[in-house]
Order: sequence, then structure tokens, then C-alpha cells
Amino acid sequence: MRWRKKPLAFIIAKVRARTSKEGYKAIGGGSPQLTTTIKQGEAIEAALAKQGLRARCYVAMRYWEPFTSTAIAQMKADGIRNLVVLPLYPQFSISTSGSSLRLLEKYFYEDQEFNEMKTTVIPAWYNRQGYIAAMADTIAAECNKFDDPTAPTIFFSAHGVPKSYVKDLGDPYVEQMEACVRFIMEDLKERGYSNPHAVAYQSRVGPVEWVTPYTDDKLRELGEQGIKKLVVVPISFVQEHIETLEEIDMEYRELAQECGITEWQRAPALGLNERFIDDLAAAVVEAMPQLVLPGGRAINEGNAVSLRIVNDLVNLYKKEELRLVPESLKMWGVTPTAELINGRAAMVTLAAATLWGGLQGKVLELVSDPRFFN
Repeated sequence: MRWRKKPLAFIIAKVRARTSKEGYKAIGGGSPQLTTTIKQGEAIEAALAKQGLRARCYVAMRYWEPFTSTAIAQMKADGIRNLVVLPLYPQFSISTSGSSLRLLEKYFYEDQEFNEMKTTVIPAWYNRQGYIAAMADTIAAECNKFDDPTAPTIFFSAHGVPKSYVKDLGDPYVEQMEACVRFIMEDLKERGYSNPHAVAYQSRVGPVEWVTPYTDDKLRELGEQGIKKLVVVPISFVQEHIETLEEIDMEYRELAQECGITEWQRAPALGLNERFIDDLAAAVVEAMPQLVLPGGRAINEGNAVSLRIVNDLVNLYKKEELRLVPESLKMWGVTPTAELINGRAAMVTLAAATLWGGLQGKVLELVSDPRFFN
């Protein structure tokens, strides 16, 4: 199915470019997304500092400055050696987090200095308790603006993805989205909010089929059901931008009114919500132990690992690419052939000693000095 992805991405990009241009004009010509993202990074730094952790956040954008390459260059200039990658997408999708992480991986294998950094990735955090609670806080605040806080339908509008991504490529996005909504509603129920809810997907473009139900279709359906009150929740967005400020606040609100939905409140994106920021900082702290060669630990413990982990750990090369002997030692008769023979002789000796020790009822003990194996 890979052959489909590039033409599909091209169609989506072309159509989205035209619609985005009109949308940005409607919200004043620009989006607050980058400004908010930078402030979120600064807030996470401050939250980590409160825990005694000195850290620096770098912002990498996929399609605008600062690009991923810019962020990597700055990290190298700053001498960064440990890196926790935190995509600002709560749910994982191959079209969002996956796209950014694929690009990061490309640079990781192409750039030797970047490759030397110890890295770990937090691929999704839709199920974190702090994030769920922060979302429930904002929704409850909007419900409380109604005479009966349990009266409005809570309408979750998520960013859509092409249906083929989920069906053919195994994208976990929809599954994670549905679980995320379930966790939030469970939290609200514990607080006494028994509101009905609905989930739909917005921002579809191009001729391909996207995951359903579509937000506009769902609004029409709710209107036909006689629903009059809504609290709208941009579930997959953590900053305000064109898809919240223009698509939801303008296009969908107008459609809702046409459908007879007369009372409308919209929960804000989490932005700099303190509970949310503290939870992201906690996620970073929790991820830090994974910087210490998780693949190596898994191998040491005898656990199953992917082939990529093995490749990364031992840094496999073709035998002919290995330089077994430094040039400075060749003049003394130390050659690759001699080293190969000596190495095999040593292994034969070691095997013989082990066998002899076993025959004597003894255990041959080796000191686990890593230098022994280098």
C-alpha cells in the first residue's frame, strides 16, 4: 500500500494549501500556533526546573520554521547529549507524529553527531491521567455556563485522517481517539456530569474517503435529533490555530445554527493549562530512564526485541568494512589476518578451558568487564 501514500499526500497538500490560505485570512492573517508552542516549551522547562531537572526545550515544526533540521543544528551547537522527543499530538497517527518521527529518524541515521545522542520518544500520551483531567476541567467549565450543566451534548471534534491509513496501514489513531474520549467521559462522570456525547472528525480534504463520521454530517444529525445545546471540544488540538479558530468557531458554528443548535460553547485548546503542562513535564521525567540503552537492557534480560534495536545496539557493518587493526600497529606485524587467527585461537582456548572446568565439576567464572568484549 505504500505506493498510494505519495499521490494521496500530494492531493491533500494541494487542496489544503488553497483552503488554508482562505482560512488564515479569516482569522486575521496568521495563526497563534507557533507562539503558543514556544511558550509551551518554556513552561515545560519551568515545570522540570521545579523538580530539580535542568533541561532545555527545542521546538521543531514539520512544515515551517523552526524546521526539524534547525532544531537539530541548535541542539548540536548547544552540546546536547540526551534527548527526549515529545510530539505535541496526544494520539499517535502516521500522518502526524509518524510523519515527524520519520523525518527525525532520517536525520538520526544521516547525521553522525546527532546519532551519538541518547534518545527516547514519547509516541503518544492520550491516556495520561494529567492530560485527561485537564481536558475534563476545561469541558466542565464550559458545561457550567449552562443552567443545567448536564444538559448540553459534549461534542468531540477530532482531526481526521484518510480511512486507508487506518484500514490498510494499521494507523492506531481512531482506536486511541475513542479510548481518549472514553477516559475523559469517565472522569466527568465521576464529577457528576452525565452529559451525552458524540465524536466526529473534521478537516477532510481531497477526493479520498476519510474516517467517519464527519463533523459537518454529525452536526446535521444532532440537529435532526432536536439537540439544542452543545459544548464543542477540539480533542486532538493542544494549541489554537486555523482548525479551531476558523473551522470550528466559524464554519461549524454557523452550520450548527442552521441546523437548529442554538446554544454553543467551545472548550479552549489546553495551551498553557498548568495541569496539562505539569503532566507533560512528568512524562518527560518518566521517559528519561529509557535513555540508558533500553535495547541493551532488554537484550541483557533476555527479552524479545525488534531487529532495529539489535542493529542500533551492535551497529552492524559488513566484515570488509571493519578496520580490525590500527594502521600504527601493522608495522609490527599485527595484521587483520593475524588478529583473526589470534581471536579464533583465543576462542578455542576459552572453549577448552570451559569444557575442562565442567569436567572437573567447576564453574568457569568470567569478570563481566565490557572492555573484554571490545
